Amino acid sequence: QLVLVESGGGLVQAGGSLKLSCAASGRTFSHYAMGWFRQAPGKEYEFVASIGWASGSTAYTESVQGRFIITRDNAKNTLYLQMNSLKAEDTAVYYCAAATRKFGGAMRSAPDFGSWGLGTQVTVSS
Repeated sequence: QLVLVESGGGLVQAGGSLKLSCAASGRTFSHYAMGWFRQAPGKEYEFVASIGWASGSTAYTESVQGRFIITRDNAKNTLYLQMNSLKAEDTAVYYCAAATRKFGGAMRSAPDFGSWGLGTQVTVSS
């Protein structure tokens, strides 16, 4: 399993930006598709974005399309989520996740991810 540690969360005003990072260790980061999920208070886990192992494919949930950008730096074993034009409804704990299997494309389903970080809180004030 990959060990994943998120950072970069915080409090921001609506319309602002944040960039989340996820540092990975333990296995070959570059072999695994990666994703971001979030959980708002009282709600289920929600897929946010994912990126394939070779960075050739990305996927986003509709509500963040055009506002969020997922990237990865395999040389630094780090996944990123650039979040722009933040809205109050983006408030949640954001989790980084690594796919269970190697060499996959961008995925959307939580059961496809076998390694999870502890999360970082993002709060958007309106």
